[in-house]
Amino acid sequence: MIYKLLEKFDQHLAFDTAKAHCDIPCGIYDPITAQINALTVVRMIDLITHLENTHKEHDADFMNSMSRYVAVKEEHAEKAKHEIRVIWGDYIKAPHVEKHPEIPELVHKIMQLGSKSRQTVDRDTALQFVEAINQFAEIFWDTKGIAIKRAKAPYPPALELVYPNL
Repeated sequence: MIYKLLEKFDQHLAFDTAKAHCDIPCGIYDPITAQINALTVVRMIDLITHLENTHKEHDADFMNSMSRYVAVKEEHAEKAKHEIRVIWGDYIKAPHVEKHPEIPELVHKIMQLGSKSRQTVDRDTALQFVEAINQFAEIFWDTKGIAIKRAKAPYPPALELVYPNL
């Protein structure tokens, strides 16, 4: 109702359209979201493999679970890529690249591994995806002068992730 009313006003008064985007330079960047998304990709591959190995019949329950696992795997691979692109595009500056000249190639590798993780159910590729994002996290925290530690995630598949050592 309110939208129709506003639309009528806009037709007569021609309001200017406001444009904005969410990339506000707030300074809140953290690669942990990408790391957890990449970890989710591995977890979904593990669930897909388990489902394939335990279901003899490809019935409706099998297809339902399989399609959900694949959808989540693809979604989280893309989310991980997105998080890395945001940090790369909005946070990483020339002095960071000068100190870490490997970062452009690393970001490209992450994008490629993320795409391959979406296209396949290859666990080794997904593990490489996690590790490449861990390497990115190491560089990221170094740019902030924060020491890091590696620890196993407290949930399946319990892979090692990079965390700030606060």
